[in-house]
Amino acid sequence: MNIQAERFFDNAKKWKEAYLLLREIILENESLDEAFKWKHPCNVFKGSNVVLIHGFKDYCALLFHKGALMKDPHNILIQQTENVQAARQIRFSNEGQILQLKAAITDYIQEAVAIEKSGKKVEMKKVSEYPMPEELRKTLDEDKAFNKAFFSLTQGRQKSYLFYFNQAKQSATRVSRIEKYYELILAGKGIDDQ
Repeated sequence: MNIQAERFFDNAKKWKEAYLLLREIILENESLDEAFKWKHPCNVFKGSNVVLIHGFKDYCALLFHKGALMKDPHNILIQQTENVQAARQIRFSNEGQILQLKAAITDYIQEAVAIEKSGKKVEMKKVSEYPMPEELRKTLDEDKAFNKAFFSLTQGRQKSYLFYFNQAKQSATRVSRIEKYYELILAGKGIDDQ
């Protein structure tokens, strides 16, 4: 048992009983080791993330890191948002739901481990598949140094910027966001590297 994960379970308030039940089900699979990542218990296979326990206001969940590759015969996997490419959740609003789905949860965990053992990877969208806001396109066309800096960023950093700029509904907000991150992009840094 992981000490940080143990502390997480001990200090849990709202979803404590549900978390402990999910943990018990996960630990029945002896292929998985318990770790603690992103401030949550995360079970791994040979260091690779397989399933994570987390909670929100209205539900707690098991998050399968490669859930997009899973078959989902019970139709219980949920894609949190349209931008989440690989992970899928099973959500629970009470312990009764967990107990009712215990056999299915166990099967899904076994499938997730099998996927990890197989080495399969989720094919992620390429940067070129993300929409380019017109305001960013204009800045890239007009500013050669900015253009070079943006396209020198890692694929992940480019995606993060595109996602963030595209979230703005108004052109003025997109322009403001581009201006705000202009120097960071020139410095070769990502949106979270401040």
